[in-house]
Amino acid sequence: MTSLSQDIKDKLKRLNALEKIIVINLIVFLLALLFDSLFAWFELPSNIDAFITQPWSLVSYAFLHYNFLHILFNMLWLYIIGQWILNLFHSKLALNIYFLGAIAGGLLYLLVYNLFPDVFVNSRLVGASASVRALLIFLCAYLPHKEFRFFTISIKLWYIGLIIVILDVLGVISGIKDPVYGNSGGNIAHLGGAFLGYFYAKQLSKGTDIGKGFEKIMDTVMALFKRSGTGPLKTVHKKKSKVGGYSKSEFNEFSNQKKIDLILDKISKSGYDSLTAEEKEFLFRSGK
Repeated sequence: MTSLSQDIKDKLKRLNALEKIIVINLIVFLLALLFDSLFAWFELPSNIDAFITQPWSLVSYAFLHYNFLHILFNMLWLYIIGQWILNLFHSKLALNIYFLGAIAGGLLYLLVYNLFPDVFVNSRLVGASASVRALLIFLCAYLPHKEFRFFTISIKLWYIGLIIVILDVLGVISGIKDPVYGNSGGNIAHLGGAFLGYFYAKQLSKGTDIGKGFEKIMDTVMALFKRSGTGPLKTVHKKKSKVGGYSKSEFNEFSNQKKIDLILDKISKSGYDSLTAEEKEFLFRSGK
């Protein structure tokens, strides 16, 4: 039994950031099946007065699923998109997009439902769809001309993003016409997440990471939960990050072609997984 628990702990440690998010979603899904009445406090209500009494729901709703197909497709998309994004960027950026996508989706949902109370019936929002949309549209906007191969058909990512946004708009309209079987609230949240992902990608292309402020807040919160060590304080000397085996200042002095050659040489010797986030990002920028 001890060996089994240790194996599980070891496997969890090897998961990347988005895979850990998937595990959390699955655990919450199973708990919600058993104690569904308790989880109502984590759903995002469309009524602003109800929201004020549970502000944490602006994030917590993105970890709640009550339908098996709902969580299945959300987690499948999250896993597939996550592999792409984490091959390009560091895990904190992916988490920034995930959480900010949930917040943007939730805020747009609250805004629309309270601006047009005669059009939209009171409801409650659950699911990670807005976060997944944010990650997907971020990828489509950051690498618009990257092609996705589906069997024998190749389609550029920006086409995929455009089709998904159009489907979400149509979903809002159909939900208004049929509020019983439609899903206007969910599709509105999708659009909020999509806007966040698009804006994030465009700003990052200009060299601005709009998630840095949120990242600092999350780092502060996480630091509160870390147990302080009992041993004496130690001085830690950090190694300077290198790109292609050179310091950043040295690397930046090379021509683009030499930079690419250095990174490709590293891949041939140690494999693609040995690349740092900076090296992966430079290589993909060059590929664009």
